[in-house]
Amino acid sequence: MFMKSSPSVVRNDPITRNEARSVLGGSSPIKAPAGSSRQEAPPPPQSGNRNSEIPSNAVPEAPVVAETQIVAKETEARLIVGPDVKLKGAEILDCDTLVVEGRVEATMDSRVIRIADKGAFSGKVSIDVAEIHGSFDGELTARSQLIIHATGRVSGKIRYGKLVIAEGGELCGDINALAAERSSVPILNAISA
Repeated sequence: MFMKSSPSVVRNDPITRNEARSVLGGSSPIKAPAGSSRQEAPPPPQSGNRNSEIPSNAVPEAPVVAETQIVAKETEARLIVGPDVKLKGAEILDCDTLVVEGRVEATMDSRVIRIADKGAFSGKVSIDVAEIHGSFDGELTARSQLIIHATGRVSGKIRYGKLVIAEGGELCGDINALAAERSSVPILNAISA
């Protein structure tokens, strides 16, 4: 016994987006291609429709909003140091986010550093936000915020804008808030004058 395939699904001629969406379960109407013999009422204008014809085996394109979000994520400069990687003696520049899962000995001036549970960083860092699950040893300046999670261990010369320490997190060394450090400089200058 032979079975016939449904003519609405398998066909050789180009179909309109309306037809593709109805086959795929979509609901929004799209214009038919120019010179099409099918008569359809013109739909209301929609943003993001670049092509009016779609091949029968293609899926309708995603909205422009989703494309914009994907592009924004792709433009972020991100460096991930994997769990078994050791990076020593580096100067990390122009990196929006550094994720440390292995061991890093470096200097860095950037936006965000995230140290994973088993990650370790030693060196000098000037950063906007530092989020520590693992260990940090050295000189750390977190201009905006320093977040130490329950498994985090931070030691050395530490400067921060705001400080958040979860129960169990450790912080030791020469520790000072950036606001307190800025306000004490004029007092020290007045005393020494």
